[in-house]
Amino acid sequence: MSEEAQLKALRNRIDAIDEKVLELISERARCAQVVAEVKQKTLAEGEQPVFYRPEREAQVLKRIMELNKGPLDNEEVARLFREIMSACLALEEPLRVAYLGPEGTFTQAAALKHFGHSVKSLPMAAIDEIFREVAAGAVHFGVVPVENSTEGAINHTLDSFLEHDLVICGEVELRIHHHLLVGENTRVDKISRVYSHAQSLAQCRKWLDAHYPNIERVAVASNADAARRVQSEWNSAAIAGDMACELYGLTRIAEKIEDRPDNSTRFLIIGNQEVPPTGDDKTSVIVSMSNRPGALHHLLQPFHDNGVDLTRIETRPSRSGKWTYVFFIDFLGHQHDPLVKDALEKIRDESVGLKILGSYPKAVL
Repeated sequence: MSEEAQLKALRNRIDAIDEKVLELISERARCAQVVAEVKQKTLAEGEQPVFYRPEREAQVLKRIMELNKGPLDNEEVARLFREIMSACLALEEPLRVAYLGPEGTFTQAAALKHFGHSVKSLPMAAIDEIFREVAAGAVHFGVVPVENSTEGAINHTLDSFLEHDLVICGEVELRIHHHLLVGENTRVDKISRVYSHAQSLAQCRKWLDAHYPNIERVAVASNADAARRVQSEWNSAAIAGDMACELYGLTRIAEKIEDRPDNSTRFLIIGNQEVPPTGDDKTSVIVSMSNRPGALHHLLQPFHDNGVDLTRIETRPSRSGKWTYVFFIDFLGHQHDPLVKDALEKIRDESVGLKILGSYPKAVL
C-alpha cells in the first residue's frame, strides 16, 4: 500500500472515531440535562438545587486517570475531561466564578484549570472583594491564591478567612512560568523599568540580578496590569505568564525566568457548600490558643497521637489582642474521618477557638 493510501485509510479511521466521540459526548450532555431535571423535581419548595459537586468531579477525574493507558498523559486526559464536564454542567446551570483580576492573571488560569472554560469567570480588584461576592451570593465560587512554593503564604487571603465565614470547597495547584515581555513599541536595548506583581518580582529576583541588575523594578497590582502597562511604553518590560502575553499581544524576549524550576502556586476554591468525603481529602482550620508555655505543643499533640499528617502551618496576628496569634493549619483527611474528628475535638477543648474552614478534595494534578 502506498504512503498516500495509508494516510487516506488512517484519516478515514480518525473521521469514524471522531463521529463516535461526538456521539458519546452528546449522550453524556443529554444525561447531564436529565440529572438537572431530576434534581429540580426532588427539591422542596424554596430549596435551591446544587448542580456542581466538587467531590463528584474529583472522583470522576481520579477514576479517568486510573483508567488511562496512554499515549496521552494523565494531565492532558484530565484537562480534556474537565472541559467536557464543564460544558455539560453549563447545560444545567452556568457557574459564576470570581477571581483576582484583571483578565490574564494566574488566578484566572487557576479558575479555568479547575472549572473549565464553560464557566463565567468574573475579575475582581482585590482578594477581599472575592470573599464578599461569594458571601453575598453574587457568584457561586471564588478562586484565591493562598501560597507560593517560593515566597510562601499570601497573607491577604489568610486574613480574609478571619473576617468571612466561607467554606473551602477545593484546591488548585498551578505551575507558574514567568516570561519577560515587551510590546511592539519597546526598544529592547533601552529597557529601564520592569513591571510585575511583588510576588513575581521576588520569584524572579536572581534572574533579574543576573540579566538586568540596574533596571527599576516596579510592583503593580497584578501581572496582567503589568502586561497592560508596557503596551504603550517604549522603555519598559513586564514579567507575566502565557495568558497575559496572549491577551495583550506582547512578545517574549526571555522565557521561564523564575528562579526555581518547580515554582508553583496553590489556590483555594471558596464557596458556601460543605463537601462530602472522597477518600483523598484535605482539611483547613484556624486555631487560636491562649498565650501560655507549651501552647503550640498542646495544639499539635492530638494530630501526632492520631497519625494525622500536617501539610502546612502558618501564624498570623490575631484580631483579639496585641502579640497574640492564630494558626492556619492544613492536614490530610476529612473532618468527618474518625481519627480527624477525634483530633479536632481534643484541639477544641485545648484552644480558645477552632474554626473549620472546610474539607475538600486534594488537587487532582
